[in-house]
Amino acid sequence: MTNTNYNDRFLRACRKQEVDRLPVWYMRQAGRYDPEYRKVKEKYSLLEICRQPELAAEVTLMPVRKLGVDAAILYSDIMNPVASIGIDFDIVANVGPVIADPIRTMQQIERLKPVDPEADLGHILETIRILDRELNVPLITFAGAPFTIASYLIEGRPSKSYIHTKTMMYERPDMWFALMDKLGDMVATYLRSQVNNGSKAFQLFDSWVGSLSPRDFQTYVLPTIERIFASLSDLDVPKIYFPGVSSGELLPLLHNLQADVVGLDWRVSIEEGRRRLGDRFAVQGNLDPYLLTGPMSKIQEEAKHIMDLGMKQPGYIFNLGHGLFPEASLDKLRQLTEYVHEYSSQALSAKSEEV
Repeated sequence: MTNTNYNDRFLRACRKQEVDRLPVWYMRQAGRYDPEYRKVKEKYSLLEICRQPELAAEVTLMPVRKLGVDAAILYSDIMNPVASIGIDFDIVANVGPVIADPIRTMQQIERLKPVDPEADLGHILETIRILDRELNVPLITFAGAPFTIASYLIEGRPSKSYIHTKTMMYERPDMWFALMDKLGDMVATYLRSQVNNGSKAFQLFDSWVGSLSPRDFQTYVLPTIERIFASLSDLDVPKIYFPGVSSGELLPLLHNLQADVVGLDWRVSIEEGRRRLGDRFAVQGNLDPYLLTGPMSKIQEEAKHIMDLGMKQPGYIFNLGHGLFPEASLDKLRQLTEYVHEYSSQALSAKSEEV
């Protein structure tokens, strides 16, 4: 890096290297809790912002400036590459992704075409290039994992039961694996193009895979996840897998993943998460985001507990167990970030003096 003020704590923690304080960033850190962002959303939809690289870059930069976090995450949506392969969808307020023609037949799957990031997603790649020039912290880019994307494509909208998704898995495994192959190729191609254009790390979001039993995850999903990470193993950037909420029972199955970091939700402690992962990965997490509705004293108490577990060994990044929500407080987030930095700096300094 030519920038002497570049903050690489996040990258160091991803690689289990020593840091002078814990790095912190938040999933959905560019979002509706920020009044300035809400004003932008009054004028433009999420997809419209994504199509304007300068604006998308500015929204990505907002929380870095306001919160003092140690990494930026690209302002985008996991559904962005889906239009490129031939799916008509919209992001509907208070609902989420809504698919015009949900996938229910092999013919629909066969019609899906390969993604061409330069031709189809050039606006997103340009946003990444702008941020690579502007940021003094690493830029994390991301993609939605095949199961999570498939659940939207098959159900037609967000679901709690995933009935159509599981029906396809069980009744038509041929269709299911054909869809997994196409989405796996899409994700791997998209993530590689992100890194080639300036991304310094990437996260694969599998937000809803915790709805599966470990056996079903191992049978129907994990082979594709392993293939994605294996195909990107030549890229010299930290690779993060976030298996989403309620995924603690899946952690012991991830041992062969060619990733560097695994994100944990708040239902599994940092200590237990590391144990289930066989201490193979750096870990990220895992404050319950809704704890941010409580008083600052309670937030700091829980953050301290999580940090004390995280700092027992190198390779820990402070984050939430899921994304920020609109009612979160910008001021509390700023105070939390400062507290994580101050407390961890003192604790790590004391620890190094003991050694």
